Amino acid sequence: MNAITSLFTRARLQTRLMLSLIFVVLLQAIISGSFTLHYIKVVLEDRIGDQALQLSRVVSALPQIRQGLIDRDVNQIQTLAELIRQETDARFIVVGDLEGIRFSHPIADRIGKKRVGGDNQRAIEKKESYVSKAVGSLGPSMRGKSPVLDDQGKVIGVTSVGYMLDSVGEIISGYQKSVILIVIASLFVSVLVGMAISKHFKRILFGLEPEEIARLFEERNATLETVHEGIISIDRKGIITTFNKTAVETLNLPKDQSLTGQDIRQVLPDSDIWSVLESGEPEHDKEAWINGQSLIVNHLPVVVQGHTTGVVSSFRPKGELELLTRKLSHIEQYAETLRSQSHEYANKLHTIAGLIQLDAKEEALDLIGQESKGIQELVHLLVAAVPDPILAGCILGKFNRARELGLELVVDPESHMMDVPEQLPRERLVTLLGNLLDNAFEATRLQLKQNTEGNRTIRLTMSDYGNDLIFEIDDSGKGIPLENQQRIFEKGVSTKMEAGHGYGLFLVSTILKELHGQISLHNHESGGGRVIVYLPKTANLEHKAVSIERAYS
Repeated sequence: MNAITSLFTRARLQTRLMLSLIFVVLLQAIISGSFTLHYIKVVLEDRIGDQALQLSRVVSALPQIRQGLIDRDVNQIQTLAELIRQETDARFIVVGDLEGIRFSHPIADRIGKKRVGGDNQRAIEKKESYVSKAVGSLGPSMRGKSPVLDDQGKVIGVTSVGYMLDSVGEIISGYQKSVILIVIASLFVSVLVGMAISKHFKRILFGLEPEEIARLFEERNATLETVHEGIISIDRKGIITTFNKTAVETLNLPKDQSLTGQDIRQVLPDSDIWSVLESGEPEHDKEAWINGQSLIVNHLPVVVQGHTTGVVSSFRPKGELELLTRKLSHIEQYAETLRSQSHEYANKLHTIAGLIQLDAKEEALDLIGQESKGIQELVHLLVAAVPDPILAGCILGKFNRARELGLELVVDPESHMMDVPEQLPRERLVTLLGNLLDNAFEATRLQLKQNTEGNRTIRLTMSDYGNDLIFEIDDSGKGIPLENQQRIFEKGVSTKMEAGHGYGLFLVSTILKELHGQISLHNHESGGGRVIVYLPKTANLEHKAVSIERAYS
């Protein structure tokens, strides 16, 4: 039994379905066929018994039979009994006296002999008519017994009308053949149905076997509980089908309450996952405020055969991503600063070493003094005007980067950036300023390729007076053509022909939306461009974002 079970579980889904259907059909056929045949047998026996009983009553009531027993006239009784038997389908009609002597029988030689069966006592003693089964001289039969009464009501004999039981068996055998044919046809149909059902299930189950589905289900549950992102999935009616542990903890929902099967609009009424179910369009890295939490959300519709059947949503607290971004931004900025300084000072040291070897000590001292003077002046300016170490480090790193590119970054000595709000994300600020300075460096370098005697200076002016933080950057490039100023902040749009550009100003635009900032672009008549950024000090930086206002001239 265990071997059969093991073999069955190892079989393919199609084989299992077919075997299951065949087994079910065969079992039903055996049960229903057995019941049907038994019922037919009972009904036939009852019917034959009733027929035998009625005919025996009719025969016992005939005057000729009564008179023949009184007169003991065998020929009269035999002739009448055989005539009736031939006109009906009875197997035998036997009339006997009280001693059991036959006065009629289908086999003439047995007339005058005693009956076989011994089931006449009720008819003789109780004057009853009844049905009995017995084995007579002709074999097993179903008999109708009735007493023959004289004019005074005294029993003078017994009539016995019988039908052989082997005829009942022949009828049942005919039905058995029909049942067997039906079973065979049912098995054939079940095989066809099993094949069709198995193909249908294989198609909707992507060709997976039940064990594979079970394993994937367990892996899916384990994955959902181990990931650090909250995951919610709903079906096409908005009913929750998945709600992992991280999602419950992130959204501060009751941990002892099962959310599966509930409507997402009742559990999270401020979630916009329902809109994705209606539109069928995915949403990536979208900021949302759900159940009192600021989240970064991704919505992905589940599409089956071209129809949206549900939505899967993953999310993490915005604070976690901001913390990670801030750390990466700090590391990147420090690395950039160290790399630029290392490269720049390596070149300077090589030059100084060469001057010393040439015994040009005065020139070496002058170079050391100039180098020390430039960097020291910037450091003193940043210490005095920009106490925020992250912002100061960004500017210092870009200063060294400019020198490495053969450019000069000049920070306006009148700059003042003391009042940077604590709630302003520093990683956003340095990303914003860094991308604008890099854009100015690139514009200036492109201009120098065409005119090597051109201006190499990029100027940065900062101000925190009033309600805004203001950053003003002037470059020595060609400026931004008026026809491009409307599109320059779109993703992938760039004035450069090389691949990989068109993302810096798009990132600037994204950050300004988040910080409620504004930006204006200007082209100088003498050449070069100016970018001015305004960041409000008191803007709500947590929840809402407004469109960027741009000024062009």
